[in-house]
Amino acid sequence: MDSRNQRKTTITVHSFDGRSESFKEKRYDIDSGSFTTVLDALIRIKETIDPSLSFRYSCRMGICGSCAMVIDGKPSLACETKISDLNVTGKGIDVRAMQGHPLLKGLVTDFDDFFQKHKEVFPWIIRHNISDKYDDTEAYHQTDKQINKFLPFAECIKCGLCIDACPVANTNKDFMGPQALSQAYRYIADSKDQGRKYRVEALDTLDGAWGCEFSGSCSKVCPKSVDPALAIQLLKVDIAKYRLIEK
Repeated sequence: MDSRNQRKTTITVHSFDGRSESFKEKRYDIDSGSFTTVLDALIRIKETIDPSLSFRYSCRMGICGSCAMVIDGKPSLACETKISDLNVTGKGIDVRAMQGHPLLKGLVTDFDDFFQKHKEVFPWIIRHNISDKYDDTEAYHQTDKQINKFLPFAECIKCGLCIDACPVANTNKDFMGPQALSQAYRYIADSKDQGRKYRVEALDTLDGAWGCEFSGSCSKVCPKSVDPALAIQLLKVDIAKYRLIEK
């Protein structure tokens, strides 16, 4: 445990009880240091104070996206959120489950619908000749310009924070959501891909690309600076071009 600048910190956890379908508020006092993260605190609480506390985590390095939750009102990764950066008023820290996904237990949410929508945008390279994937005799070379067109949108870790921050996704459960839409554009923008037609047909709807109202909140909470809001606007342009010119 980090011994520098130790201080008492109150963590208030709003835990979802699946049986009663209600929230239970519990407060925990722990010692925290300069580099103690919210995830560190939750693990310590589960190990030493309340073994019933439920939350999801894996890598602890901001790579897997498993520890996404709402911290002091902002959708965040618990493993990347330091308590010293939050608890500036001394009033403690508020931790809740994300509300943009179905709740299961404690701080754990259900991602079945999230991954289903991700799957529906064909998040893989599509080639007209399916035998291409078995051909190891030819490389598909790309220029720096071609790579830079899709690379800024390729860092998505599927944490779901953008869905939780999106006002449309939180009011219309049929909306594809910023994660799926931005990843659709990531593949459309990839010069190796030939699956634009399939993605346009799937997303040229009011619950698809045209459902986005461009609030920009999805990009503000993305821990990897993917900028889903920009990707969706570029996707709209691409769909319009396809309908007017290429089809």
